[in-house]
Amino acid sequence: MTAAAIVTGNTVILKPASLTPIVAARLVALLEEAGLPPGVVNFLPGSGGEIGDALVAHPRTRFVSFTGSREVGTHIYALAAQVAPGQRWLKRVVAEMGGKDAIIVDETADLESAAEGIAVSAYGYQGQKCSAASRAIVLDGVYQDVLARVAGRAEALRMGPAEDPASQVAAVIDESQYRKVLEYVDVGKHEGRLVVGGETGSDEGYYVQPTIVADAPRGGRLATEEIFGPVLSFIRAADYDEALSIANETEYGLTGGVYSRDRKRLERARAEFHVGNLYLNRKITGAMVGAQPFGGFNMSGTDSKAGGPDYLALFTQAKVVVERF
Repeated sequence: MTAAAIVTGNTVILKPASLTPIVAARLVALLEEAGLPPGVVNFLPGSGGEIGDALVAHPRTRFVSFTGSREVGTHIYALAAQVAPGQRWLKRVVAEMGGKDAIIVDETADLESAAEGIAVSAYGYQGQKCSAASRAIVLDGVYQDVLARVAGRAEALRMGPAEDPASQVAAVIDESQYRKVLEYVDVGKHEGRLVVGGETGSDEGYYVQPTIVADAPRGGRLATEEIFGPVLSFIRAADYDEALSIANETEYGLTGGVYSRDRKRLERARAEFHVGNLYLNRKITGAMVGAQPFGGFNMSGTDSKAGGPDYLALFTQAKVVVERF
């Protein structure tokens, strides 16, 4: 987001999330090393509630580009729509918010490949990705088989510090998120059947074991609310029609996937699976910049397709000049 604003000729105030200022500071240092003139990017860490609102509401702000939660994103969207005294333009907002992303597996799929894709998508970065797989929607005929394969992979994942190359699952970001994830584990125990995980790890960090809740009901909290942690719900579908219906049964629409060898079903997913980034027979995380521009529908955001050529136009103003002679 910062690079797009720079290359289209804008100056930027970069306000990172309050929990992750060091990564942004390093980015700014690299931009300075590369020769970016002073004042083009201005680093401003701090509380979102104090600094963020002031930046969004300021009359000289022209464009707001945000990645974060649905709650904060909708607040920014509403605040940016208010015209402040002295403001001479309507502010543009790009918002990339949450997801409740699903992978559908049917009875024709390569089940080993599907299980691997689900596990990688669900537990990479501890599930702390807006694109992470949070729901596995599996057709009845292969439900138990896929569940067993993914459960085996989840149990084999090694928890440990992020800086240890042997670690596959690190701690979640802070105590607040740790408690939120554990609350959803409790919800899962009541709504479905805990198959794997659900426990904490080392006291030296906010560790939560990779968790699977089977037989989660469609429409339940575990099936519709974003968790942002290593908790995966398995939902049984009687047929492909029901699987697509369940997949679209959230307020989000960011990423989704289908594992199937049936070409007609894959084409139906193209038309009917309502997500901004749909992946067929591969994991649903790790969009490639340029090749797979990223952004979602509905409460997942404004579908700005970051990483694609059209994204840059959002940071510009079109002007038409006509000269007859």
